[in-house]
Amino acid sequence: MATHNVVVPKPMEQSIDELVNTGRYQNFSEVVRAGIRMLLEHEAADAARLEALRNATSLGIMQVEAGQYEDVDPANLATYLDNLARPAGDKA
Repeated sequence: MATHNVVVPKPMEQSIDELVNTGRYQNFSEVVRAGIRMLLEHEAADAARLEALRNATSLGIMQVEAGQYEDVDPANLATYLDNLARPAGDKA
């Protein structure tokens, strides 16, 4: 396993020390590894959300180009959106 030096600001160092002193982590390295794992999970979740948005956007564009959409009067937009949120058999 590679060894690296990490410089952290004083408030972060105090937080790490508290995590170690409470027994949640054995040492500084465990805290850093946990933080990196969380960062990687967060980055993966962001990438998945971005991919889902790209897919939804592509689908929406294809539907518009194929004429598969409804024109909605802006004055009725709130009602239209409320109806979309209701179960299929419960439309107003």
